[in-house]
Amino acid sequence: MKKEKQRQKKKSRIILYLLAGVLFLSGLVVLMYPKFTDYQYRREVAETKQIFMQHVESSSDDGEESESDNLTEKLYQELVRRNTELYEEHQKDLKDPFSYQQPDIDLSQYGISDNIIGFLKIDRMGIELPIYLGANQKNMAKGAVHLTETSYPVGGGNTNCVIAAHRGYSRTAMFRDIEELQIGDEIEIQNFREKLIYKVAEIRVISPTDINELLIQPGRDLVTLITCHPYRHNYQRYVVFCERVSG
Repeated sequence: MKKEKQRQKKKSRIILYLLAGVLFLSGLVVLMYPKFTDYQYRREVAETKQIFMQHVESSSDDGEESESDNLTEKLYQELVRRNTELYEEHQKDLKDPFSYQQPDIDLSQYGISDNIIGFLKIDRMGIELPIYLGANQKNMAKGAVHLTETSYPVGGGNTNCVIAAHRGYSRTAMFRDIEELQIGDEIEIQNFREKLIYKVAEIRVISPTDINELLIQPGRDLVTLITCHPYRHNYQRYVVFCERVSG
């Protein structure tokens, strides 16, 4: 009888140890999963950028003008034209920028795949994101998005390129830590032609209906970052205005 009780106690201890081990491993998986998905996402972005940069570098190589050079120059001139038109027409079609879910230009016609117009890098936040044309949910799940009816990210006077991203997503942080940005911090835009450097000039919290805050400001070359605010809520917008300093 005594031996039977000892066997039962031993069996119970083994079961408890196994349960404790399972709980420990489960907790470890829960803790490590975000790091794994973030690592995987960063790898994918790095690979995507490598392909993108091959197009950029092939377009800037010395030597005879290639078809790629022609397409890149045509795309640049087209986007400059559209930016000028947006400014001259006072962005007359801009109502709710998040309602423009489809891009109004097909980059594949210019030799650029996946509708990626460039990459956004912010050292302060430790992020690098592809910039997709069109603020639809599919694109926002993959990276940052350019808001249609705002300037394209090619720089120049009288431009304001508005870039949005989620305040954190299942796979990576995206704009989760945007409140860490400070006046004077640099952000980098690598488009299909060149690298543009901007510095944070102003930070505001606005309502979703304050469309005037996103308009082009005469004489300025701006990139505006926008995301939901407060974190995990959606009733305000956190807006960071960045002004061109080089590139």
